[in-house]
Amino acid sequence: MKACGIIVEYNPFHKGHAYHVQKARELSGAEVVVAVMSGNFLQRGEPAILDKWTRAKQALDNGVDLVVELPVAWAVQSADYFARGGIKLLQALNCHSLCFGTDSPKAIDYAAFGQFAVENEALIAAKYKELADKQLNYPQQMTRVFQELYPELHLDFDSPNHVLGLSYAKENAKYKQPMKLIPLKREVAHYNEETIHQQFASATAVRARALKGAWQELAPVVPEETYTDLRKGPLVSWENYWPLLQYRLISSSVEELREIYQMTEGLEYRLKEQVLGAVNFQQFIEAVKTKRYTWTRLQRLSVYTLLNISDQEIRESWENSSLRILGMSESGQNYLKSQKEAAGLPILTKQSKQMSRYFEAGLKSDRIYQLGDSNISDQNIGRFPIRIKNA
Repeated sequence: MKACGIIVEYNPFHKGHAYHVQKARELSGAEVVVAVMSGNFLQRGEPAILDKWTRAKQALDNGVDLVVELPVAWAVQSADYFARGGIKLLQALNCHSLCFGTDSPKAIDYAAFGQFAVENEALIAAKYKELADKQLNYPQQMTRVFQELYPELHLDFDSPNHVLGLSYAKENAKYKQPMKLIPLKREVAHYNEETIHQQFASATAVRARALKGAWQELAPVVPEETYTDLRKGPLVSWENYWPLLQYRLISSSVEELREIYQMTEGLEYRLKEQVLGAVNFQQFIEAVKTKRYTWTRLQRLSVYTLLNISDQEIRESWENSSLRILGMSESGQNYLKSQKEAAGLPILTKQSKQMSRYFEAGLKSDRIYQLGDSNISDQNIGRFPIRIKNA
């Protein structure tokens, strides 16, 4: 069986995602679509509106065959690390191809760029150091680097799916057998756009309507399963966790905060200072934000702080990567069986003491996620992969 991989978040699953799944299967010629999906905390540093099991079921009901969790240590990261985790899991499952969305305004040879980036790592690092400017954030500095070294590349950090595509290409090129890259042009609804276009809307637009209870606007742009789940809830956003973050920042000393992953350059002082005057999470980030520290960078740091994750915990989680299965169709289950001996990482279908090192960071983050609403079901204990029949 041939498998096509996709790296997703489904926050929540909408009709644009269903189109991606359909085209991934068509363009790759694969019998199985494997989704590596972020768990309960997401790449841009926010809690998922619906828990990972609910989102995995939505994916399975709409064409995905196998859903594997991208652990929090990989999921809540900048594009390069997010891509590294996702590609690692798809490679471990021996996927033949990777289909990803792109919002690049022109056609890009992603595989050629990936090869260039791998072959010129030292040159890129030297150019980054040469052009270092403390007034610019990391994405802005990397834009300058590639404008000089790879001028034919359109690099626009306002196009996050394109940037992720470049990161996938760089990481994929490091493997002896790279996956075939299949970029899929994002149509109609652009990333982070809040406008609804007939039957298509971004996840941002979907979340905004769901949190306001604008159900009539949502019905045309999400599958029936997503619509039902959103109406049923519970739905969470950063505001559900704001009191917990406040408590962590106020009760922790600057020395304790300094141990948090990515807490650098005295940010602990700035966070402690601004938390006292903020009435909600958005106001807090607006107060902390500067030209150097982007909104997304600060949201991720807020997740690390909320979860009390240290640099050591992140690295231990990376070293103990595994394939945590959230759900599968009959085809997905057959594919997983075929990979039982060939998979490059342990396949985990339940939590056990013997496998505890693979779960520690995820278990902690999931338990904290549950604190966002008392109606969120347990995310680990007694949970087995969701199984559905093929359509």
